[in-house]
Amino acid sequence: MDELSQKLNMYFPGKVVRKDLTKKIKEGANVPVYVLEYLLGMYCATDDEDSINDGVEMVKKILAENFVRPDEAEKIKSKIKELGKYTVIDKVTAKLNEKKDIYEAEFSNLGLKNVVISPHYIKQFEKLLAGGIWCILKMEYYYDEEIRGNVSPFQISSLTPIQMPNMDLEDLLNQRRHFTKEEWIDVLIRSIGMEPTQLEYNVKWHMLERMVPLVENNYNLCELGPRGTGKSHIYKEISPNSILVSGGQTTVANLFYNMSTRKIGLVGLWDTVAFDEVAGITFKDKDGIQIMKDYMASGSFARGREEKNASASMVFIGNINQSVDVLLKTSHLFDPFPEAIANDAAFFDRMHYYLPGWEIPKMRPEYFTNDYGFITDYLAEFFREMRKRSFSDAIDKYFRLGNNLNQRDVIAVRKTVSGLIKLLYPNGEFTKEQVEEVLRYALIGRRRVKEQLKKIGGMEFYDVHFSYIDNETLNEEFVSVPEQGGGKIIPEGMGKPGHIYTVSHGKSGMIGVYKLETEVVSGSGKFEKTGLGTDREAKESIETAFRYFRANNKNISGTISVTTKDYLMHVQDINGVGLTKDLSLAAFIALCSGALNKPVQSQLVVLGSISISGTINKVEELANVLQVCFDAGAKRILLPMTSAVDIPTVPPELFAKFQISFYQSAEDAVFKALGVE
Repeated sequence: MDELSQKLNMYFPGKVVRKDLTKKIKEGANVPVYVLEYLLGMYCATDDEDSINDGVEMVKKILAENFVRPDEAEKIKSKIKELGKYTVIDKVTAKLNEKKDIYEAEFSNLGLKNVVISPHYIKQFEKLLAGGIWCILKMEYYYDEEIRGNVSPFQISSLTPIQMPNMDLEDLLNQRRHFTKEEWIDVLIRSIGMEPTQLEYNVKWHMLERMVPLVENNYNLCELGPRGTGKSHIYKEISPNSILVSGGQTTVANLFYNMSTRKIGLVGLWDTVAFDEVAGITFKDKDGIQIMKDYMASGSFARGREEKNASASMVFIGNINQSVDVLLKTSHLFDPFPEAIANDAAFFDRMHYYLPGWEIPKMRPEYFTNDYGFITDYLAEFFREMRKRSFSDAIDKYFRLGNNLNQRDVIAVRKTVSGLIKLLYPNGEFTKEQVEEVLRYALIGRRRVKEQLKKIGGMEFYDVHFSYIDNETLNEEFVSVPEQGGGKIIPEGMGKPGHIYTVSHGKSGMIGVYKLETEVVSGSGKFEKTGLGTDREAKESIETAFRYFRANNKNISGTISVTTKDYLMHVQDINGVGLTKDLSLAAFIALCSGALNKPVQSQLVVLGSISISGTINKVEELANVLQVCFDAGAKRILLPMTSAVDIPTVPPELFAKFQISFYQSAEDAVFKALGVE
C-alpha cells in the first residue's frame, strides 16, 4: 500500500475499498459501481490480503447466486417458488395502483410486475417511485387460489437499498484535517476510480469540477469534448443520487411535473439530472425549453396554477466532432446543442461553468486506479450531506469581483467556488492562497461561457474581461481563457490581392466579420457577385462600390481597366449574423486591390462605408465594433475621420491594441489599405 492508502485505512476504517477489486468484478458483472462497492465494503474493508481474497470470493458468490441476470429471470423465479424464500439483488421501481389502493413493485431484471410492496418502504425510499433503486430483497412465494388473478404470488419480506444507512459527517470533517490539499484531491479522484498520479494538475481540477453538481444545489454545468473521456461515468456509475437521461429526449411531465398524476418529475427526486448527448435534447412539448430556462435560472418552475421548487443540478454532456480550433473559427463552443437551443443566448447564460472536455485525456487502462478510495456510496452520502451547506461567501474575506461581472456571472462564480470548497475544504478551513486558486478556476469556466455568448448574442455580452480584486492590496488580477489565443478569423501574414475584411452590423443586429474575395480575369467589363443570396441592401451596397469604381478608378491608377477585365466578387458572412448594408467601401478597396494585383496590409480591417457620391458614413457603436475586430485577430484598422469623435467611448486598453489609420475619402482609404502613402 502506498502512503495515501495507509492514511485512508487509518482514518476511515471500513469506509474505503481497493478500487482494483471493483474493476475486476465489474468487468464480469453488469451492476453499478455503488452496488459492487457496497458489497465489497461489507466483506473486504481490510488491508489483510487473505481476508480481501476471501471477501472478493464472497462478493462473487453473492453476485453469482443473488444478482439477477435478465436471461436467468425464470430460473430465479423458480427458485423463489421452490425454496419458498430467496434473496435477490435487483433494481426495483414502484408505482401506486389507485384502483386497488396499493403500491406495486416492478423488478428490472427479474421481469416481475404488480408485486405488492409495503407503503412504509415507499415512505422511507421515495426514489422507488422515480426511476427506482438497487436493493437486496428477501423474496417469498405464496399462492392463494382464491385471489389468484388479482395479486402476484411473489412477496417482498424485506428490502434494503444498496446504500449506506447513515453518514457521520462530523467524523469526515475531523478526519479531513489529517490530509493536505494535494492528498485530499487525490483521495477524491481515487474514489471515483481514477489514478491521480497519471493525470496533469489541471485535469485533476476538471475531475473535481465534474463532482460539483453533486454537492451544489441548482448548479448548471456543461461539458463538451471528444468521445471516450469519461464524461458521463460519474453521473451514471458513481452516485446513486444522480440520473443520466440518455439520448436527450424527454417530456416536461417526466422532467418537471406531471399535471395528470400531480407528481413532481426527475428534478424533484434526484440531486443531479445529466443529459447525455446534448445534440439530441428535444422536448415533445413546445414550452419545454422555456420551462427548463426558468428552472435553470431560479430553481423553480410554474405548472398549472402553482409554482414548484426543486434543487437538482443540471449537467449537459455532449461530443464535439470537429477540432476546437475549427469550431472557434466557424461558430461557437455551444454548437453541438440542437438547433432549437444553439443560438439561444438566454439558455447558455444560465450555465455556471463550461468544462473544456478537450483538455481531458481519452481513458486508457493506466488512468484507472488500483489503490484505495472511499466506497462510492460513502462518497455519495458525503456529497449529499454537503448540499445542505454553502460556502458561496468564502471569497468575501479576501477578494471582491471585478466590475465586468454582471449578476449572473457573480452567481455562477460563487456557486462554483462554493461547490469546490465543499469538496476540498468541507470543514471550512482554507487559506487565502487556496481560496484564490478556487476563485481563478471558477472565473475561467464562467468566462468561457461568456466568450461564447459574445459570439451568439453580440453587444449584450461584451463585458468579458473578468477579474478579481485583492481586498488588502487592491491589486486587480485578470483571468483569460486558453481558447482565446488561437483560432483567429483573420490570419497573420499577407492575404491575396482582392481579399479584404470588414466588420459591421448584420441583419440580425449583431456585429459580424465579413470577408470579400475578388478575382479579376480577362473579359469585357462584367461584374458578378456571389454569396449575397436575396439580400437587397447588401447587393445595392456592392453595386454602389462597382459604380464608384468604374467612375473613379483613374484617381487610383491609370493602369486599371474596367472594359477589358471581368470582376468576380464573393462575400462571406463569417459569423453567420446576416449580411450587412455597409460593404461599399470594403468592396471598392477590394476591386482596386484585385485590379492592381496588390494585397492590402496584413491583418487589416476596413471600417465605414461610402455613398454613390463618395460621402463617407461613420461607424455605429465604435467600441463594440473594435471589440469584434480584436477578437477576430485584427491588428490594423482603417477608420473614417468622421468616427474620430467617438474615440472617447472606446476603452483605452482596447484602442491601444490596434495600429489605426484615418481616411478622408474613398481614394485615401485605398492608398492607406495598400500601404501606399
